[in-house]
Amino acid sequence: MPPVDVEWTSVIGLANQTLTTPALIDFVDKFASMLPEDVCTYIRHIHHRNVLRNNRLLAQLEDAVVAMNGLGITPIMLKGASTLATAPEERRGVRLMSDLDVMVMPDEAGMAAAALCAIGYDINYQTPPESQRWHVELNRPQDVGSIDLQQAAPGPACLYQSFGHALNHCVPAPLGRGRVYIPTPAYQALMLIIHDQFQDYGYWLGDLDLRHLVELRNLNNSAEGLDWGELTSFVSGELMKNAVETQLFALAELLGVEIPRALRSRLIPRLQFMRQLMQARFPATRVPLLAMNVLDLRNYRREATIVSTKTSASQRGLWSVPRASTLHFLLNATTAVRAGKV
Repeated sequence: MPPVDVEWTSVIGLANQTLTTPALIDFVDKFASMLPEDVCTYIRHIHHRNVLRNNRLLAQLEDAVVAMNGLGITPIMLKGASTLATAPEERRGVRLMSDLDVMVMPDEAGMAAAALCAIGYDINYQTPPESQRWHVELNRPQDVGSIDLQQAAPGPACLYQSFGHALNHCVPAPLGRGRVYIPTPAYQALMLIIHDQFQDYGYWLGDLDLRHLVELRNLNNSAEGLDWGELTSFVSGELMKNAVETQLFALAELLGVEIPRALRSRLIPRLQFMRQLMQARFPATRVPLLAMNVLDLRNYRREATIVSTKTSASQRGLWSVPRASTLHFLLNATTAVRAGKV
């Protein structure tokens, strides 16, 4: 049942801020007779427009896949592109997305970009050669979104080293006239969590990405479901364990997903979730609560040292103060307004 005395303007405002307005269609369909008419009308309107937009994105994705297939390239669908490629038609408008994330092998990247340029795409941005993560953003005038072409899964490469190449965790699938690779639900969940917690610095900043939490819930509710054992088998090191369990704790507390108790009972993930809620309710706490990063500073230093030197980290010297440039970056990021984050 919907709660009573709801301030619907605030609810819609939060949904708009977190890019989850189309996902409210399920709630509207279930409780329409009990909700204000203008709320139902607005959410249905946004959902309908998102269905139209995502249909165009799907057609755009198929064109891009066919072009790459023509050069012998079978791309991996990441994040929203994976959801779009596999969603039943009636669920296609639930997720709001701005671009299509597509991954190819490093030795295929140049050919893939050329294949897209051959069907009318222009390169809007390409990372410099010295960048740790290569990606190129491509646009076409007639399309509603860009293609973000990548050659690695999101987030730091060191977090994926222990379980092999992404293709080991994908299955081939048709996409219209083309062929793609779709990550398993557990691998999709892992990439979403790493993207939010590390690539977008959510773990360090105490951010919540409700749109991706909804996507994790939908993965768990899909026919295949989430294999929690498979997901946790990907986790190595205390830092990654804390970050993954923080996301799972939020998933259980905010969206009611049944998470094994062992994955939502440890102290640091619980404290990090409390920080997320505090910051969402009282944004003025964002800067002082940056101090909570000390909880994982030792883990970060240890695991970064192991990756960079291929040896065990010393127990000494891991509690030094972060560099001034790191503190400056975190202070700027924690006060910035970022789409989809609270």
